[in-house]
Amino acid sequence: MKKILILTGLLILIAMGIIIFQFLQMEQTKPDNIMEEKIIIGFSQIGAESAWRNRNSESIKNAATSAGVQLLFKDAEQKQENQIQALRSFIAYQVDVIAFVPIVETGWDNILREARAAGIPVLITDRKIKTSEEKLYAGFIGTDSEEEGRNAAKFLLKKFSKADYPDKSKKNPIRIVEIRGTEGSSPAEGRTAGFRQGLEGHQDFKIIYSTSGDFLRSKGYEIMSKYLDKNKKIDVIYSHNDGMTLGIIDAIHEHGLLPGKDIVIVTIDAEQAAIDALKKGEINCVLECNPNTGPDIMSLSKKLANGESIPRFQHVHEEVFTEYDDLSSIAPRGY
Repeated sequence: MKKILILTGLLILIAMGIIIFQFLQMEQTKPDNIMEEKIIIGFSQIGAESAWRNRNSESIKNAATSAGVQLLFKDAEQKQENQIQALRSFIAYQVDVIAFVPIVETGWDNILREARAAGIPVLITDRKIKTSEEKLYAGFIGTDSEEEGRNAAKFLLKKFSKADYPDKSKKNPIRIVEIRGTEGSSPAEGRTAGFRQGLEGHQDFKIIYSTSGDFLRSKGYEIMSKYLDKNKKIDVIYSHNDGMTLGIIDAIHEHGLLPGKDIVIVTIDAEQAAIDALKKGEINCVLECNPNTGPDIMSLSKKLANGESIPRFQHVHEEVFTEYDDLSSIAPRGY
Protein backbone atom coordinates (compact mmCIF):
# COMPACT_ATOMS: atom_id res chain seq x y z
CA MET A 1 0.00 0.00 0.00
CA LYS A 2 2.81 2.33 0.89
CA LYS A 3 4.46 1.73 -2.50
CA ILE A 4 1.20 2.54 -4.25
CA LEU A 5 0.90 5.82 -2.35
CA ILE A 6 4.50 6.75 -3.20
CA LEU A 7 3.95 5.89 -6.87
CA THR A 8 0.71 7.88 -6.92
CA GLY A 9 2.50 10.87 -5.39
CA LEU A 10 5.25 10.69 -7.97
CA LEU A 11 2.70 10.58 -10.78
CA ILE A 12 0.96 13.63 -9.35
CA LEU A 13 4.26 15.52 -9.12
CA ILE A 14 5.17 14.55 -12.69
CA ALA A 15 1.74 15.69 -13.91
CA MET A 16 2.08 18.99 -12.07
CA GLY A 17 5.55 19.43 -13.52
CA ILE A 18 4.23 18.91 -17.04
CA ILE A 19 1.43 21.44 -16.45
CA ILE A 20 3.87 24.02 -15.06
CA PHE A 21 6.27 23.43 -17.96
CA GLN A 22 3.49 23.89 -20.51
CA PHE A 23 2.35 27.06 -18.79
CA LEU A 24 5.87 28.48 -18.85
CA GLN A 25 6.17 27.61 -22.52
CA MET A 26 2.93 29.43 -23.23
CA GLU A 27 4.21 32.50 -21.39
CA GLN A 28 7.44 32.47 -23.39
CA THR A 29 5.67 32.11 -26.73
CA LYS A 30 2.85 34.51 -25.93
CA PRO A 31 2.40 36.90 -28.91
CA ASP A 32 3.86 40.35 -28.41
CA ASN A 33 0.56 42.01 -29.23
CA ILE A 34 -0.99 40.58 -26.05
CA MET A 35 1.35 42.85 -24.11
CA GLU A 36 0.96 45.66 -26.62
CA GLU A 37 -2.80 45.72 -26.12
CA LYS A 38 -2.16 47.07 -22.64
CA ILE A 39 -0.51 50.18 -24.03
CA ILE A 40 -2.87 53.15 -24.21
CA ILE A 41 -1.92 56.20 -26.29
CA GLY A 42 -3.80 59.47 -26.11
CA PHE A 43 -3.45 61.34 -29.41
CA SER A 44 -4.57 64.90 -30.15
CA GLN A 45 -4.82 65.88 -33.84
CA ILE A 46 -5.20 69.53 -34.84
CA GLY A 47 -8.11 69.00 -37.23
CA ALA A 48 -9.12 67.83 -40.70
CA GLU A 49 -8.26 70.86 -42.80
CA SER A 50 -6.77 69.05 -45.78
CA ALA A 51 -6.33 65.72 -47.54
CA TRP A 52 -2.82 65.63 -46.07
CA ARG A 53 -4.14 65.94 -42.52
CA ASN A 54 -6.79 63.30 -43.10
CA ARG A 55 -4.13 60.93 -44.42
CA ASN A 56 -1.97 61.65 -41.38
CA SER A 57 -4.85 60.76 -39.03
CA GLU A 58 -5.60 57.62 -41.05
CA SER A 59 -1.95 56.54 -40.81
CA ILE A 60 -1.99 56.92 -37.03
CA LYS A 61 -5.27 55.04 -36.56
CA ASN A 62 -4.23 52.19 -38.88
CA ALA A 63 -0.82 51.86 -37.21
CA ALA A 64 -2.44 51.69 -33.76
CA THR A 65 -4.72 48.87 -34.90
CA SER A 66 -1.82 46.95 -36.45
CA ALA A 67 0.30 47.38 -33.31
CA GLY A 68 -2.47 46.27 -30.94
CA VAL A 69 -2.42 49.65 -29.22
CA GLN A 70 -5.50 51.22 -27.66
CA LEU A 71 -5.77 54.70 -29.19
CA LEU A 72 -7.73 57.57 -27.67
CA PHE A 73 -8.02 60.00 -30.63
CA LYS A 74 -9.30 63.55 -30.28
CA ASP A 75 -9.72 66.24 -32.96
CA ALA A 76 -8.92 69.75 -31.72
CA GLU A 77 -10.76 71.50 -34.57
CA GLN A 78 -7.88 73.99 -35.01
CA LYS A 79 -8.07 75.31 -31.42
CA GLN A 80 -5.21 75.14 -28.95
CA GLU A 81 -7.60 75.27 -25.99
CA ASN A 82 -9.26 72.10 -27.30
CA GLN A 83 -5.88 70.38 -27.45
CA ILE A 84 -4.99 71.37 -23.90
CA GLN A 85 -8.35 70.06 -22.75
CA ALA A 86 -7.75 66.79 -24.62
CA LEU A 87 -4.29 66.38 -23.08
CA ARG A 88 -5.72 67.01 -19.63
CA SER A 89 -8.34 64.30 -20.23
CA PHE A 90 -5.59 61.87 -21.26
CA ILE A 91 -3.78 62.60 -17.99
CA ALA A 92 -6.97 61.95 -16.02
CA TYR A 93 -7.44 58.68 -17.91
CA GLN A 94 -3.84 57.72 -17.00
CA VAL A 95 -2.76 56.77 -20.52
CA ASP A 96 0.71 55.30 -21.00
CA VAL A 97 1.85 57.86 -23.56
CA ILE A 98 0.53 61.19 -24.88
CA ALA A 99 1.27 62.15 -28.49
CA PHE A 100 0.01 65.25 -30.26
CA VAL A 101 0.38 67.59 -33.23
CA PRO A 102 0.77 71.07 -31.69
CA ILE A 103 -1.22 73.75 -33.51
CA VAL A 104 1.32 76.44 -32.57
CA GLU A 105 4.81 76.39 -31.07
CA THR A 106 4.21 78.05 -27.70
CA GLY A 107 1.84 77.83 -24.74
CA TRP A 108 2.40 74.19 -23.77
CA ASP A 109 4.56 74.39 -20.65
CA ASN A 110 1.82 74.12 -18.02
CA ILE A 111 0.03 71.11 -19.50
CA LEU A 112 3.35 69.36 -20.15
CA ARG A 113 4.29 69.86 -16.51
CA GLU A 114 0.99 68.24 -15.55
CA ALA A 115 1.83 65.24 -17.74
CA ARG A 116 5.29 65.00 -16.21
CA ALA A 117 3.85 65.14 -12.69
CA ALA A 118 1.56 62.25 -13.66
CA GLY A 119 4.54 60.26 -14.98
CA ILE A 120 3.25 60.24 -18.57
CA PRO A 121 5.84 60.72 -21.37
CA VAL A 122 4.87 63.04 -24.23
CA LEU A 123 5.76 62.62 -27.91
CA ILE A 124 5.49 65.60 -30.28
CA THR A 125 4.77 64.90 -33.94
CA ASP A 126 4.51 66.85 -37.23
CA ARG A 127 4.94 70.31 -35.68
CA LYS A 128 7.62 71.34 -33.20
CA ILE A 129 7.20 73.36 -30.01
CA LYS A 130 9.20 75.79 -27.89
CA THR A 131 9.36 75.15 -24.15
CA SER A 132 11.13 76.67 -21.17
CA GLU A 133 12.42 73.21 -20.21
CA GLU A 134 13.77 70.85 -22.84
CA LYS A 135 12.78 67.74 -20.92
CA LEU A 136 9.08 68.60 -20.75
CA TYR A 137 8.61 66.27 -23.70
CA ALA A 138 10.44 63.10 -24.70
CA GLY A 139 11.03 63.64 -28.41
CA PHE A 140 9.78 64.70 -31.83
CA ILE A 141 8.98 62.69 -34.98
CA GLY A 142 8.02 64.46 -38.22
CA THR A 143 9.18 66.48 -41.17
CA ASP A 144 12.11 68.88 -41.50
CA SER A 145 10.32 72.11 -42.39
CA GLU A 146 13.48 74.16 -42.84
CA GLU A 147 14.85 71.62 -45.29
CA GLU A 148 11.57 71.81 -47.22
CA GLY A 149 12.07 75.57 -47.50
CA ARG A 150 15.68 75.18 -48.62
CA ASN A 151 14.62 72.64 -51.25
CA ALA A 152 12.05 75.11 -52.59
CA ALA A 153 14.82 77.66 -53.01
CA LYS A 154 17.11 75.10 -54.68
CA PHE A 155 14.48 74.39 -57.30
CA LEU A 156 14.06 78.09 -58.11
CA LEU A 157 17.81 78.56 -58.45
CA LYS A 158 17.83 75.68 -60.94
CA LYS A 159 14.70 76.81 -62.75
CA PHE A 160 15.84 80.36 -63.34
CA SER A 161 19.37 79.37 -64.34
CA LYS A 162 18.00 77.45 -67.32
CA ALA A 163 17.28 78.67 -70.82
CA ASP A 164 13.60 79.20 -69.95
CA TYR A 165 14.54 82.58 -68.47
CA PRO A 166 17.67 83.88 -70.25
CA ASP A 167 19.19 86.91 -68.53
CA LYS A 168 15.87 87.70 -66.80
CA SER A 169 17.53 88.55 -63.53
CA LYS A 170 19.77 91.12 -65.19
CA LYS A 171 16.71 93.21 -66.16
CA ASN A 172 14.42 92.79 -63.17
CA PRO A 173 14.52 90.80 -59.96
CA ILE A 174 12.51 87.56 -59.95
CA ARG A 175 9.36 88.53 -58.05
CA ILE A 176 8.16 85.99 -55.47
CA VAL A 177 4.85 85.88 -53.61
CA GLU A 178 4.93 83.65 -50.53
CA ILE A 179 1.73 82.25 -49.01
CA ARG A 180 2.67 81.00 -45.54
CA GLY A 181 0.96 78.52 -43.26
CA THR A 182 -0.63 79.14 -39.85
CA GLU A 183 1.07 81.93 -37.91
CA GLY A 184 3.06 80.59 -34.99
CA SER A 185 3.18 77.01 -36.31
CA SER A 186 6.57 75.35 -36.72
CA PRO A 187 5.99 74.32 -40.38
CA ALA A 188 5.25 77.92 -41.33
CA GLU A 189 8.24 79.19 -39.35
CA GLY A 190 10.58 76.53 -40.73
CA ARG A 191 9.47 76.78 -44.36
CA THR A 192 9.81 80.55 -44.19
CA ALA A 193 13.28 80.46 -42.64
CA GLY A 194 14.62 77.65 -44.83
CA PHE A 195 13.44 79.36 -48.02
CA ARG A 196 15.26 82.55 -47.12
CA GLN A 197 18.38 80.62 -46.18
CA GLY A 198 18.34 78.97 -49.60
CA LEU A 199 18.04 82.30 -51.43
CA GLU A 200 20.59 84.09 -49.28
CA GLY A 201 23.17 85.90 -51.42
CA HIS A 202 21.02 85.71 -54.58
CA GLN A 203 20.00 89.34 -55.07
CA ASP A 204 18.13 88.52 -58.29
CA PHE A 205 15.32 86.95 -56.23
CA LYS A 206 12.98 89.22 -54.31
CA ILE A 207 10.05 88.28 -52.05
CA ILE A 208 7.62 91.09 -52.89
CA TYR A 209 4.71 89.87 -50.76
CA SER A 210 4.35 87.35 -47.91
CA THR A 211 1.21 86.58 -45.93
CA SER A 212 -0.46 83.74 -44.02
CA GLY A 213 -3.11 81.59 -45.70
CA ASP A 214 -3.54 79.42 -42.58
CA PHE A 215 -2.99 76.23 -44.63
CA LEU A 216 -6.54 76.57 -46.02
CA ARG A 217 -7.56 76.27 -49.69
CA SER A 218 -10.23 78.94 -49.29
CA LYS A 219 -7.69 81.44 -47.96
CA GLY A 220 -5.19 80.62 -50.71
CA TYR A 221 -7.88 81.42 -53.27
CA GLU A 222 -8.97 84.58 -51.46
CA ILE A 223 -5.44 85.97 -51.05
CA MET A 224 -4.43 85.32 -54.64
CA SER A 225 -7.69 86.69 -56.08
CA LYS A 226 -7.29 89.97 -54.18
CA TYR A 227 -3.61 90.24 -55.08
CA LEU A 228 -4.13 89.61 -58.81
CA ASP A 229 -6.97 92.14 -58.88
CA LYS A 230 -4.35 94.80 -58.18
CA ASN A 231 -1.11 93.36 -59.55
CA LYS A 232 -0.39 90.57 -62.04
CA LYS A 233 3.38 91.07 -62.03
CA ILE A 234 4.40 87.84 -60.32
CA ASP A 235 7.11 85.43 -61.43
CA VAL A 236 6.90 82.85 -58.63
CA ILE A 237 4.43 81.69 -56.01
CA TYR A 238 5.86 79.75 -53.08
CA SER A 239 2.99 78.15 -51.18
CA HIS A 240 3.44 76.37 -47.84
CA ASN A 241 0.90 73.64 -48.60
CA ASP A 242 -1.05 72.03 -51.43
CA GLY A 243 -4.44 73.04 -50.08
CA MET A 244 -3.62 76.74 -50.45
CA THR A 245 -1.92 76.05 -53.78
CA LEU A 246 -5.02 74.48 -55.29
CA GLY A 247 -7.01 77.58 -54.31
CA ILE A 248 -4.25 79.76 -55.77
CA ILE A 249 -4.41 77.88 -59.07
CA ASP A 250 -8.18 78.48 -59.26
CA ALA A 251 -7.62 82.21 -58.76
CA ILE A 252 -4.87 82.33 -61.40
CA HIS A 253 -7.14 80.68 -63.97
CA GLU A 254 -9.91 83.15 -63.20
CA HIS A 255 -7.54 86.03 -63.93
CA GLY A 256 -6.65 84.72 -67.38
CA LEU A 257 -3.18 83.47 -66.51
CA LEU A 258 -1.59 80.04 -66.87
CA PRO A 259 -0.31 78.51 -63.61
CA GLY A 260 3.04 76.80 -64.08
CA LYS A 261 3.78 78.88 -67.20
CA ASP A 262 2.95 82.54 -66.60
CA ILE A 263 3.69 82.02 -62.92
CA VAL A 264 6.09 79.39 -61.55
CA ILE A 265 4.52 77.53 -58.63
CA VAL A 266 6.32 75.68 -55.82
CA THR A 267 4.20 73.85 -53.24
CA ILE A 268 4.63 71.55 -50.23
CA ASP A 269 2.80 68.36 -49.18
CA ALA A 270 2.50 66.10 -52.28
CA GLU A 271 -1.22 65.45 -52.12
CA GLN A 272 -2.47 63.50 -55.14
CA ALA A 273 -4.19 66.63 -56.50
CA ALA A 274 -0.85 68.49 -56.46
CA ILE A 275 0.96 65.62 -58.20
CA ASP A 276 -1.77 65.61 -60.86
CA ALA A 277 -1.33 69.39 -61.31
CA LEU A 278 2.43 68.87 -61.61
CA LYS A 279 1.86 66.32 -64.39
CA LYS A 280 -0.49 68.80 -66.14
CA GLY A 281 2.19 71.51 -65.97
CA GLU A 282 0.20 73.72 -63.58
CA ILE A 283 2.74 73.27 -60.77
CA ASN A 284 6.50 73.26 -61.30
CA CYS A 285 7.76 71.70 -58.07
CA VAL A 286 6.12 69.62 -55.34
CA LEU A 287 7.99 69.04 -52.08
CA GLU A 288 6.77 66.03 -50.15
CA CYS A 289 5.70 66.40 -46.54
CA ASN A 290 5.33 62.76 -45.54
CA PRO A 291 2.05 62.16 -43.62
CA ASN A 292 2.61 58.45 -42.97
CA THR A 293 4.09 58.80 -39.51
CA GLY A 294 1.75 56.34 -37.77
CA PRO A 295 4.12 53.34 -37.61
CA ASP A 296 6.97 55.49 -36.24
CA ILE A 297 4.68 57.05 -33.65
CA MET A 298 3.59 53.60 -32.44
CA SER A 299 7.16 52.31 -32.31
CA LEU A 300 8.43 55.31 -30.33
CA SER A 301 5.39 55.25 -28.03
CA LYS A 302 6.03 51.60 -27.14
CA LYS A 303 9.59 52.45 -26.18
CA LEU A 304 8.41 55.32 -24.02
CA ALA A 305 5.77 53.13 -22.35
CA ASN A 306 8.52 50.64 -21.51
CA GLY A 307 10.69 53.33 -19.95
CA GLU A 308 13.18 53.47 -22.83
CA SER A 309 14.72 56.66 -24.25
CA ILE A 310 14.10 57.82 -27.82
CA PRO A 311 15.94 60.21 -30.18
CA ARG A 312 15.31 63.85 -29.38
CA PHE A 313 14.49 64.67 -33.00
CA GLN A 314 13.68 62.21 -35.76
CA HIS A 315 12.81 63.31 -39.31
CA VAL A 316 10.91 61.17 -41.81
CA HIS A 317 12.08 60.55 -45.37
CA GLU A 318 10.68 62.94 -47.99
CA GLU A 319 10.94 63.33 -51.77
CA VAL A 320 11.12 66.28 -54.16
CA PHE A 321 9.16 66.11 -57.44
CA THR A 322 9.80 68.61 -60.23
CA GLU A 323 8.89 69.27 -63.84
CA TYR A 324 12.34 67.92 -64.77
CA ASP A 325 11.57 64.43 -63.44
CA ASP A 326 10.06 61.47 -65.26
CA LEU A 327 6.57 62.26 -64.00
CA SER A 328 5.15 58.96 -65.25
CA SER A 329 7.24 57.16 -62.64
CA ILE A 330 5.70 58.96 -59.64
CA ALA A 331 3.57 56.48 -57.72
CA PRO A 332 0.05 57.51 -56.67
CA ARG A 333 0.21 59.29 -53.32
CA GLY A 334 -3.05 57.89 -52.00
CA TYR A 335 -4.36 61.14 -50.47
